[in-house]
Amino acid sequence: MGRPLDRLTLSGFKSIRLLEDFEFRNLNIMVGANGAGKSNLVSFFKMLRAMSEEGLANFITENGGADGFLFNGPKETSQIVSHLQFGLNEYKFTLAPTASVQLMVKAEGHYYRSGRWNDFSEGRIESRLKQWKDDKSAIWPNSPGVGAYIYAAVSSWVVYHFHDTSAHATMRRDQSVRDWRELNPDASNIASFLLRMKTKHDKYYSNIRETIQLIAPFFDDFLLEPENKGENEVVRLEWRQKGSSFPFQPWQLSDGTIRFICLATALLQPNPPSTIVIDEPELGLHPFGLEVLAGLFRDASDHTQLIISTQSATLLNHFDPEDVIVVDRVDGSSRFRRLDAKSLSDWTKDFTLGELWQKNIFEGGPARESIGSR
Repeated sequence: MGRPLDRLTLSGFKSIRLLEDFEFRNLNIMVGANGAGKSNLVSFFKMLRAMSEEGLANFITENGGADGFLFNGPKETSQIVSHLQFGLNEYKFTLAPTASVQLMVKAEGHYYRSGRWNDFSEGRIESRLKQWKDDKSAIWPNSPGVGAYIYAAVSSWVVYHFHDTSAHATMRRDQSVRDWRELNPDASNIASFLLRMKTKHDKYYSNIRETIQLIAPFFDDFLLEPENKGENEVVRLEWRQKGSSFPFQPWQLSDGTIRFICLATALLQPNPPSTIVIDEPELGLHPFGLEVLAGLFRDASDHTQLIISTQSATLLNHFDPEDVIVVDRVDGSSRFRRLDAKSLSDWTKDFTLGELWQKNIFEGGPARESIGSR
């Protein structure tokens, strides 16, 4: 029942004073300078995921408290308001700060296009989303209700964050064989997830393996051999290179290679989330790796929604203007605008999008009067 996000209205969240009825398509490539606000929109999706898991309070605490989530702080912004539309369903909520520097759910509601809003206006520390999981239809008792569709959609949106590739990163360590049901946002179960895929979805596993070989020609295959450690059965991301049977360890993969392995697995998995959000996927990748990654993005967008935040002109070169959302700051607030292919048609005859961005033909870099956005 998971569905991608069609439209979003958001006000008062971090650097986003107001994002009104903004359309998201299957492929959305956000580009902008440091501090423009791209990562703040990514943070919003992380918060939504936490809300769907009854983890809002912990999320706010772990990220510095409520004041940092309010546009220009609590003296200027008294609440965060959001309205999301997907398919025939809509979801809205209002968050307000508490005396304990938390955010409470001041109001929450859901709606089906042919019905009416169901509003819940009491203050709560956690969202009702998870409680709606088993909601039943008032008309067809054996069918899911609106709340169940809302929960299924929001809980299916995943922010993948593969930045921590250090020697102690969980993706490089032993993982429980049983932790295979979905790829974790930080790929901390990448070995067990791939082991399950190799066993049950060999076609998808082989596709991932062959894609990795495009950017790492020395790579042959993963070993993925479970072993008992006490009461637990674990597996790690051991691998071998072509022409050798020696078992290389996950900490012997470069940062860029292991990050690409995680990205390829996320994009080529058999049952991907309905919406995938990725922040700065270009980190540590060779230009050819970015070309392969761009192809993965385009192919994946045929069956799942992608929201990608990037500062890579090389990556931007591989997309069409209508795929690109330019993010910049205007009067201290983040502004989001989708490029207009018609306005840029004269420029794109001679330049790639990456070159136009570097030349500041459209905003998203250092300040300059822009064209080609709407």
